[in-house]
Amino acid sequence: MIQAKELTENLDMFGCMQCGKCSAGCPESGKTDLNIRRIIRELTASSLCELKKTDPLWDCTSCSNCSLRCPRSLEPHELVIGLRGLLIEEGEIPPTARDALEGVFKHGNPWGRVRQKRVEWTEGLGIKNFSDAGENAALYYTCCAVYDPRIHNTARSIAIVLGAASDDFGILGVEESCCGSEMRRMGEAGLFEMIVEDNAKLFQDSGVKRIIAASPHCYDAIKNQYKIKDIAVRHYTQHMEELLNEGKIKLTKSLGKTVAYHDPCYLGKQNNVYDEPREILKAIPGINYIDFDRCREKSLCCGGGGGRMWLEGTGTGERLAQTRVKEAAEMDIDIIATACPFCLLTLEDAVKTTGFEEKILIKDISELIAEAL
Repeated sequence: MIQAKELTENLDMFGCMQCGKCSAGCPESGKTDLNIRRIIRELTASSLCELKKTDPLWDCTSCSNCSLRCPRSLEPHELVIGLRGLLIEEGEIPPTARDALEGVFKHGNPWGRVRQKRVEWTEGLGIKNFSDAGENAALYYTCCAVYDPRIHNTARSIAIVLGAASDDFGILGVEESCCGSEMRRMGEAGLFEMIVEDNAKLFQDSGVKRIIAASPHCYDAIKNQYKIKDIAVRHYTQHMEELLNEGKIKLTKSLGKTVAYHDPCYLGKQNNVYDEPREILKAIPGINYIDFDRCREKSLCCGGGGGRMWLEGTGTGERLAQTRVKEAAEMDIDIIATACPFCLLTLEDAVKTTGFEEKILIKDISELIAEAL
């Protein structure tokens, strides 16, 4: 049992009128045992604020759909995060989540890989360390997903495009640590606070004034949670759309593909970045761009956020990414483009498990830009 009275009061959950829009909008509704309306009702109806069933709390992807739909402007997804924190305090945490948290604490990344492997993707590119970059250089923040070999090409593509635009940038290399986004979403507030403190000091000591984030998760965390006033933070699609408009990126090769964009939740729903990625795709020669029916603020979550990259949920049915891939197949889409390493990995896995590996490609927008240079 979780005694969560203080948490419920602090998040003003007693203002909930049980309209059910949160549960109806939850992408996991009907797929898992997660029911945010029921959770709120159980917590507010009891004088002790005790939750009867805790397993579904780990099904939440923290996409924030429930909060966006709430007519009372409550934040149910933050309640789930807080409840997860109480579970962690009581030692009730899935082993895979515990491993991810320990990996960040010991090695600076949730995969628990040694720091030297963080820069394997840079081989042959001659990328500068930020300390050797120019005075006005931006920090290219690569994300822990760069430990995955598939994300190497995304990281390289971003660097290649920035280089083609003669944009001065550098990386922190082995000094770069996890941004802490998923640690906070899993409920480990103490670890997140430690990460913020360490990263903020590293940025300050390194003289960072601008950050270009490869991942929406890093972008969201540093921009909205770190609260560092003198550092400008942008997602790479925002920056590259500006470079295109300024004529600093020249796209000459025609790709000849039908492409739909999958909105990452942390970029779209949580930061209202919808237009820049689409404008980039429309500027690439030979691309026939179309939108999914469920797009922008109504976009379908990939299922990888909120720590779900390291968690197995209670559901046994079709995964969200598989649903998205089947939608693409029905629309005769050649490429699902995204701008998030988590979305890329979950969608690419879904292409394989649904049998569409020969029909549909999953590409990061940066990869498509690099191909069109």
